[in-house]
Amino acid sequence: MIDSATFRTAVSQQLLARLGQVPSLTAFVGLDGFVDEILHVVDKRTDSTTYTRVPTIASYAERLAAAAGKSTNIELVNVLTKLGGNGPIMANALASFGMQVTYLGSLGYPAIHPVFETFQKRAKVHSICGPGLTDALEFDDGKLMVGKHYTLKEVTWENILRRFGLGPFQENFGTANLVGFVNWTMLPFMSDIWETVQSDVCPRLKGPRRWLFVDLADPEKRLPQDIRRALGLITKFQEHFDVILGLNEKEAHEVGHVLGFECSGDAPESLAELSMAIHRAVPVNTLVVHPVSYALAVSAGEVSVVKGLVCSKPKITTGAGDHFNSGFCLGKLLGFDNAASVLCGVTASGHYVRTAQSSSVADLAKTMEQWPQS
Repeated sequence: MIDSATFRTAVSQQLLARLGQVPSLTAFVGLDGFVDEILHVVDKRTDSTTYTRVPTIASYAERLAAAAGKSTNIELVNVLTKLGGNGPIMANALASFGMQVTYLGSLGYPAIHPVFETFQKRAKVHSICGPGLTDALEFDDGKLMVGKHYTLKEVTWENILRRFGLGPFQENFGTANLVGFVNWTMLPFMSDIWETVQSDVCPRLKGPRRWLFVDLADPEKRLPQDIRRALGLITKFQEHFDVILGLNEKEAHEVGHVLGFECSGDAPESLAELSMAIHRAVPVNTLVVHPVSYALAVSAGEVSVVKGLVCSKPKITTGAGDHFNSGFCLGKLLGFDNAASVLCGVTASGHYVRTAQSSSVADLAKTMEQWPQS
């Protein structure tokens, strides 16, 4: 595992040296969109404004289990209402780097929801239906995402054609330096959209190969045959793009299980072995896996493992993975190797959970140089 101040300084200097390239980079990302409510679960309330929060998922689970056969009352406190969804969060982070971003998704229709107002100022934003809603219960050791997804069944190829247009889709899909399709799990017709894009749009592509990023987004609830179909379609995109498949640790185990692979332990070496097996079965350009304390990338039979930027008391965790994805993709767009790109990813994620703000490229470089310890 790479954990070197010299390495971080070198990547920081590379970032600053290539800063001038970033404004010319373009991204076309979709197709989800959520309004996120960031919530704390109250443990003890002192008065009308003061409370202590339930600190961990385990302690929350104990409270819920104790209510079995009895019932109980749970109080949730809204800490923040913000734009949500893997796509908007990732695209917003890319725009914060200074890239030219076009977003297509479920942000409100016919009017875009006000929560995306700032995002609209940073990117070209288009929407084909209403957003999903997420209650994000945050704890010191993770988060529980409770979603309401009824609007997302309107994310279809037919609505893309009707409410965005084939011409604009072909133009953005066919020219962007980075195409991003994220949140496959929550979009019931995403595989159908991919299939149509591959048959009707990809054959018309011209010019050099570009990057395409895919994030399945916690596929546990989807059927194994649906996951295998999605992985096959993702692999097929490799005919036209250099494809990056992004997974967090839980997702890597889920995908591995569907493919018939099991991880032999919790050590980074075990996850690296599982990731290599997944990559052999899903032979895209790059597979990237990001646990909390480190991340790794696999290409051409080689794995790069880089220590992450761990925060014991995060200000926010919802969206940390999407910020990792934005940082990793930035690195690849700038021509970095996997190790340097992974460092960009863990730094973007670490900066976000510490500050609750997306970083600029200068922020990434500064954080690499100063590298907080907790």
